[in-house]
Amino acid sequence: MSISTPRRLGVGLAAALAAGSLVATSTAGPSSAKGSGSTAHGYGGAVSSVDANASRIGLEVLRKGGNAADAAVATASALGVAEPYSAGIGGGGYFVYYDARTHKVSTIDGRETAPAGITHDAFIDPATGKPYNFTPELVSSGVAVGVPGTLATWDSALKRFGTRSLARTLAPSIELARKGFVVDTTFRNQTLDNKARFAAFPDTAKLFLPGGDAPQVGTRFRNPELAATLSTIAKRGPAAFYRGPLAAEIADIVQHPVKDPSSTLPAPAGSMTTADLAAYEVRKQDPTKVSYRGLDVYGMAPSSSGGTSVGEALNILENYDLGSGPKLAQSLHLYLEASARAFADRGAYVGDPAYVDVPTETLLSQKFADSRACTIDPDHASTRPVAAGALDGSGCATAKHEEKADTENVSTTHLSVVDKWGNAAAYTLTIEQTGGSAMTVPGRGFLLNNELTDFSAVYDPKDPNRIEPGKRPRSSMSPTIVLKDGTVKYVVGSPGGATIITTVLQILLNRIDLGMTLPEAVAAPRASQRNAAATPAEPEFIKAYQDLLAPYGQVLTPSGDQFTSAAEIGAAATIEVDSHGKLTAAAEPKRRGGGSALVVWPTKH
Repeated sequence: MSISTPRRLGVGLAAALAAGSLVATSTAGPSSAKGSGSTAHGYGGAVSSVDANASRIGLEVLRKGGNAADAAVATASALGVAEPYSAGIGGGGYFVYYDARTHKVSTIDGRETAPAGITHDAFIDPATGKPYNFTPELVSSGVAVGVPGTLATWDSALKRFGTRSLARTLAPSIELARKGFVVDTTFRNQTLDNKARFAAFPDTAKLFLPGGDAPQVGTRFRNPELAATLSTIAKRGPAAFYRGPLAAEIADIVQHPVKDPSSTLPAPAGSMTTADLAAYEVRKQDPTKVSYRGLDVYGMAPSSSGGTSVGEALNILENYDLGSGPKLAQSLHLYLEASARAFADRGAYVGDPAYVDVPTETLLSQKFADSRACTIDPDHASTRPVAAGALDGSGCATAKHEEKADTENVSTTHLSVVDKWGNAAAYTLTIEQTGGSAMTVPGRGFLLNNELTDFSAVYDPKDPNRIEPGKRPRSSMSPTIVLKDGTVKYVVGSPGGATIITTVLQILLNRIDLGMTLPEAVAAPRASQRNAAATPAEPEFIKAYQDLLAPYGQVLTPSGDQFTSAAEIGAAATIEVDSHGKLTAAAEPKRRGGGSALVVWPTKH
């Protein structure tokens, strides 16, 4: 997935890993007529995403006077077209926004919800009395589909923060769906990775497996059905999705999955109704906030665990003097240990706050972080999994907790935007795993999510992430905005399931503590400790740091997931604003085919 393509236009990653220095630099690679690459410097606004078409559309909104909210929604809509296996109107996500006029950070929780008719044993196969196999059975089913929140998020973001109508904002992505985009290796490989699942559903196979094969690299993929669906939404507004014929079609396919007669995939039915769709509402809530090295770090509060986990880990690391050179090995060790504790506490305490008493304030307190830091041996790895922290923060107390298997998938997508006024948006959106539920709404051109698999598979009344009707499953999405002296300094986010938390945390560590530039911080190899005995790490990280970390007892294992052969962790999209207002937009140079970072003006106007 490292080649540069007409669609993602990423550049090659030349990792210059000096002994004792965590530095990775990207070198210029092939470009296209669109002139997009993974890093851009300039003024007047910036957009960073995984896709060149999406970033171009967002940048055009900024050029024509739109603000960060307008550009973010336009970019997200385009990602739903060009990244249909990662995002789209069939999914949900989290939107974090900084208003430069009020100096206030706000958030929108657009996470999918469980249908009102879901039962505690929804993931149990009645034929066996045991949980459905996670893949491919549960992930490819109606029962895994949550009520989508993406379109409601766009509508809310534009009404609260934007300056443009939904119809005007959707227009570029409608055109992109009609004209199509050039298929690259990443898109073809993602299709092939899901070929068996897609083939089980005729409507999906018709759209994404024409002639029984994935679209060929270099051909143009068009989606006129999605263009028509978005056009209807543009004319009628969100009601065209959440009520009326389309809502009835969504509910019907969830309740009665249409399968190929030859398929052996069980595809258990879900319970979503038109009433569930009509009742969907986003949540407007305060962000999480911690202070780190004099910076204010804002993130997404529960139902996401991103803000609390990133915040807690930073609070733990605040206790240590981190750096590169002779400090590097211990700094990486402490990063892994802090992350393990944040994940232990996430599993024990974080769920949907409408259903669970989430101790958000405690988890983000320095007192609690200090009580977790004192369980860390600065010279040796803990025996993992570590126990969750005691909420009273007394001494080094811990609470017993049985760690449950992590079922979040590694897909999703993220975008970051800053406009010329200093407003900023960090938006992570998803349909869960690559290809979502694999079920396409017939004739409508978009896939439905499988987000409900983020609930714990077996119901436990003590589990904060247990299944409940109407509940939002816990997420790791971590859109993050960092302020310095009340203005935007960094906008950060990534896809990657539970590795999102560690990706955002590691990028901040790289940039703030280890002396990297933002492009270097994004390009650097990653490791993701999620309270497990071993730490999954990219091959480059293992090669560079295994010997450095071995004396600390840290065990690194090659990363990868159960759905693809990819060893990549995350696919970040970031922006930095310096003290003179100069923007550095940094997307991935290599991961997921390379991202696209653009600025309005390369020089100051």
